[in-house]
Amino acid sequence: MKSLMPEKNSKELSISPRTSNVKSTYSGYWFSAGTARQVLEAMDRGELHVDISVDLNLSQGRFAISDDELILDGDERLGRVDLRKIEGKENRIFFLEDGRLEVLEDRTHGYYKLVPTDQAPLLEISGVKMHIAKGVNPFESAGQMAAQVVRKGARVLDTCSGLGYAASAALKLGALEVVSVELSETVIALRRKNPWSQRIFGSGIQLVHADVDDYIRDLPTQSFDAVIHDPPRFSLAGELYGESFYRELYRVLKRRGTLFHYTGNPQLLKRGSGFVDRAARRLKLAGFTKVEKVSELMGLTAKK
Repeated sequence: MKSLMPEKNSKELSISPRTSNVKSTYSGYWFSAGTARQVLEAMDRGELHVDISVDLNLSQGRFAISDDELILDGDERLGRVDLRKIEGKENRIFFLEDGRLEVLEDRTHGYYKLVPTDQAPLLEISGVKMHIAKGVNPFESAGQMAAQVVRKGARVLDTCSGLGYAASAALKLGALEVVSVELSETVIALRRKNPWSQRIFGSGIQLVHADVDDYIRDLPTQSFDAVIHDPPRFSLAGELYGESFYRELYRVLKRRGTLFHYTGNPQLLKRGSGFVDRAARRLKLAGFTKVEKVSELMGLTAKK
């Protein structure tokens, strides 16, 4: 995706927050290796139609096959050559629009890509998965995180929104408003072309492009009922695990507000790793109470 902007290092960037609720809807088609394989096998059997999903498992449709081409609509078609190209890339997602086939990835600074699953795609950065993916699809795991803290009518802060799955889940759980903050322009560009992210471009979610470590300091005190804090790993954003930032999370939460903090590494979390224990201690020093581990979600919950 040559149109994607490179991510800027959070330590080098002083970015003014920008908000937008502009719709990001695409009229194209999404393909993974599995979908391409379904079509090629139907072609080999001489079938005239094939039932597939062209929006990454959000829906299913029937499409015609003619002269070794998949007929998507009056203008869009995929032939065997392109289908074999897609089939050969197991961990890639291809997007077709206006006759242009592209991989949803960016290699400008690091390697960002959307990776197919049985349901919603996950975000991977330089080989590191940004979601819980084992045994659950990333959209469901984000929903489980949100369910730890979001109640009907809540105003929610989503600190590092990524593909926006937690923000979407918060709305489904009955949140009145979600303020969703993301720094990386590369991630923002990828989610614009992710069909599972499109709900965040509708009403109820305020999208903010900013460094949350700076942005949060200008937010009003006691302005949120819940916070979903899902930062990048510590080596990339250590400041988002620090007591100073935790104090800001505490400040913006209303009395009796709740926090879910994704920390990662389920094995260490179960046996009480030093890293997770230190994060829990810093939360307590920042003022939080009832700090508890949620092993299955690789995180901590805390209350004000």
